[in-house]
Formats: sequence, C-alpha cells, structure tokens
Amino acid sequence: MTLRELKPGQEGKVTGIGEKGPVRRRIMDMGVTPGAIIKVIKVAPLGDPIEVNIRGYELSLRKNEAEQIEISQNY
Repeated sequence: MTLRELKPGQEGKVTGIGEKGPVRRRIMDMGVTPGAIIKVIKVAPLGDPIEVNIRGYELSLRKNEAEQIEISQNY
C-alpha cells in the first residue's frame, strides 16, 4: 500500500521508499524514513498536494512523491 491510497484521518507506518535517486533522497531529507508514523491530514480537491503529519510537523507532498512511500497500517 502507498501513502497516496490513504484517506484523510488515516495513518500508517512507513515501510519503504520507492525508487533510488534524487526523489528518494529529497523525501528522506524531509523526515520520511522507514519506521516513522505518518498521518494524512487533508488532500487537495484534485488530489495534489497531500498534507501529512510526520514527526510532529505538517508536510505537503505531491501525488508522485506519495506514490513512492510504502506504508503499513498494521503496526
């Protein structure tokens, strides 16, 4: 399951981040790392961007970035 599939109010634990390269590095630099709990706060009307709460702060991610973040709701 990816972060993009979560609805507002749902949360999950980051299990992995997709492809290697600059996008992955940027996502990890923002604090999205395996083991972190991430909660979807709201999604823009057209689905882009997605606002999440991770490590105590709000972060906005694009749909293509959210698709790279693998999560588990069973943690």
